[in-house]
Amino acid sequence: MQTTYVCGHRNPDTDSIVSAMAYARLMNALGDNDYVAARLGHLNDESTFLLKKFGFTPPLFLHTVRTQVKDIDFDRPPLLGTRVPVSYAWEVLESKTDNHAAPIIREDGSLYGIITASSIANSDMESIRHPYIEHVPIFNLLSALEGRILNEDDDVFDELSGEVVLAMPVSGEPLRGLKPGAIVLCGHQPDVVEKALALEASCVVLCQSDLGEQYRGLHSNTCIIATPCDAYRAARLLYQSIPVSRLAQTKDLVSFHLDDFIDDVRETILQSRYRSYPVLDENEKVVGTLSRYHLLRPKRKRVVLVDHNEVGQSIPGLDQAEIVGIIDHHRLADVQTGYPVYMRNEPVGSTTTIVATMFQEHGLTPGESLAGLMAAAILSDTVMFKSPTATPRDHRIAERLARIAGIDLEALGKEVFSAGQSAGKSAKTLLMTDFKEFHLADHKLGISQITTMDADPLLARKDEFLEEMGRMQTDKGYDMVLLMITDVLKEGTELLFLGDAEILKQAFAVREIRDNHVFLNGVVSRKKQIVPALAILWG
Repeated sequence: MQTTYVCGHRNPDTDSIVSAMAYARLMNALGDNDYVAARLGHLNDESTFLLKKFGFTPPLFLHTVRTQVKDIDFDRPPLLGTRVPVSYAWEVLESKTDNHAAPIIREDGSLYGIITASSIANSDMESIRHPYIEHVPIFNLLSALEGRILNEDDDVFDELSGEVVLAMPVSGEPLRGLKPGAIVLCGHQPDVVEKALALEASCVVLCQSDLGEQYRGLHSNTCIIATPCDAYRAARLLYQSIPVSRLAQTKDLVSFHLDDFIDDVRETILQSRYRSYPVLDENEKVVGTLSRYHLLRPKRKRVVLVDHNEVGQSIPGLDQAEIVGIIDHHRLADVQTGYPVYMRNEPVGSTTTIVATMFQEHGLTPGESLAGLMAAAILSDTVMFKSPTATPRDHRIAERLARIAGIDLEALGKEVFSAGQSAGKSAKTLLMTDFKEFHLADHKLGISQITTMDADPLLARKDEFLEEMGRMQTDKGYDMVLLMITDVLKEGTELLFLGDAEILKQAFAVREIRDNHVFLNGVVSRKKQIVPALAILWG
């Protein structure tokens, strides 16, 4: 079952985190698929406090949805040990026509090399010119020949080496010119066997012969093997009993890891000549192989976007992902799909309100802890229902969730905004905690928002904020950078800014602005008050 990631926006606020968690819980409860809540940034103080308060762990930190090796259906051929005979490797490669290569692994599962059908064929052809085997384990030989050793039990043989000689019936003396240490294959030829023993052959292979009983239990330095195979077949099988590690390619190997991105893999493959590449996990153990055809139509990651529908606020690699749903309460932006997807966009104050409504529509009730967390998210995003984005439905849903959780809504709201910003944090950290980038016509705008019960300690750090905002403006090329210090009790926003002051005067009907600071009474919403007002002026 393929995982579907439910992602909020970058620099996530509480609504983004909680709506992702709640939607994943809902879909898993309905049995649709394997849904996993994800976050695209570090938790702010408020979200950290609320998750701990209600007993939840933070969602998965997802850095990208670019397609990776682990997302594709790569091949999973048998992994061969270094001592496996070549004959078995050939059977593996021939069992499926799409198996171009088989990985050879060490005992710990790490990559030793690659064996291919062509390397086996090359070795087989080479054996015609050089009929010689070296240090072949005796077990490999017996397995390949389906043979048995006839020597007495005290004669121990671990491996065999030598020139392979196929003894045919000849007139005159047999095995003329035979060198000591050769491996002799013969049929029912007693004279050949005796001559081979006399010349200290390393091995005599009796092929389809009745001589086995004659030599059973013989003490000799020559290994005597009986096989049901004919001499020609036995000779070929000798070469195929070689350990596969001897033929494996071990140098200049090109391999990939499960976390490698397909774009990078494709570039590497285009610059190499191999047909198959080992795939390794995080522990450097082989898990399969991939070929060029796997890259033609790779499987994409599935994502659901919540609390945003703008590419600039979404996860990197979104163009390579399959968007299967969008749940949001913001303006429609620039996320595009190549096919219809489930989309729910409603003019309410919180995405969590939409998800809670979906629970209700399906006849499901969130558990007490989740209900409390969802109520807190609605309070956070609606600024305790003081935001112009807040609707009666937000209030009704939040009250219903609070009743399920057995908590007081007003007391929870005070906790939410008291857990906000730590005085010990740097200006940069506070600015980036809830920062969003917008593109209005040909203008680039950055807006940060800090919601608090007391704006004065933050205003005392105005110079620090403006200095950091200046660096952001220079680095990112923003036409304007705004910091909204929204005071819940004052029901307004202390606005610090860098940019054209005249634009702000026109947008918010302000007569005078001093020292890059102005108080906007009744303005608490970035998306419904700040951005629309600037969008009107900038087209």
